[in-house]
Amino acid sequence: MSATLEAGSWQYRALNALNPGLDHLSDGLIDLVEAGHPVVAGSADLKYSNGLVKFADVHPDRFLQFGISEQHMVSAAAGLATTGAMPFVATFASFLGLLCCEQIRMDVAYTKLPVRLIGHHTGIALGFYGTSHHATEDISTMRAIAGLTVVSPADGPQLRAAIRASAEWEQPIYFRISRGRDPRVYGDDVTFEFGRGIEHGYGADLTFIACGTLVHPALEAAEALRREGLSVGVVDMPTIKPLDEELVRLVAARSRIVVTAEEHNVLGGLGAAVAEVMAEHPSRARLVRHGIADEFSLIGPPTHLYRHYRLDTAGLVGVAKLALQ
Repeated sequence: MSATLEAGSWQYRALNALNPGLDHLSDGLIDLVEAGHPVVAGSADLKYSNGLVKFADVHPDRFLQFGISEQHMVSAAAGLATTGAMPFVATFASFLGLLCCEQIRMDVAYTKLPVRLIGHHTGIALGFYGTSHHATEDISTMRAIAGLTVVSPADGPQLRAAIRASAEWEQPIYFRISRGRDPRVYGDDVTFEFGRGIEHGYGADLTFIACGTLVHPALEAAEALRREGLSVGVVDMPTIKPLDEELVRLVAARSRIVVTAEEHNVLGGLGAAVAEVMAEHPSRARLVRHGIADEFSLIGPPTHLYRHYRLDTAGLVGVAKLALQ
């Protein structure tokens, strides 16, 4: 690493103070470079927002700044992939998953090129920036594109593990991450396997199936409900496509209620993916899809929005209790 960031420039200190988890994105890419992979990274004028400033400082010859030209960035990443490079490109999820949908569909997925797309500040994480910057439809959009893998890590360590695992994954990938302030769920030794969910406890009464930012509050909500004598489990489902259908069927076979939890529209996201499996393989469980209703999200501080949409611990406890009535 260059002396600038090693010594702790004011930009880097400010970045870490605001977004302590974003280091894991750069760290995962640095891991791949050190392992000999031909990684190149690009950003649409947001290297401080997504943490790629660290990667750019360590490997300036492998970093491309595209400016506010997201669609061009995706097409250029596809071009780089044809040369044998392993491109990772990042911008706000509202731009990547929606504005760049055509380029992702035709330039990346249709051609089956191993481009890694990083949609950050997803869901309602951008708060005051407004509905135009909120990404509550990107899961549904991305998982409908043939051959595109969709991943929503629970925290920074899981993101870093998923990035390392992507070196052996042939399909293009859409990574859906938040703003780097997510509470830790896993330690630095966490491993990652595409298409596999992670169980956190058995739930005879209710099981949460959560992804991304909702995994941590689901774990806290489950613990609170257990203190009231209920049998509650949690499944972290970091890969939304391909979904761990076997685990969904197992949970549905042993739980009375299954609650999906996501920072996304309830239409087309994780809840819809789980519903499709449960519809094709009927069980005794009843499904409750929890997220943002079919509406454009409000504008405000993210913490207030999470509370309003019941996407925090207290909200999930309330959703679970209502479902169990």
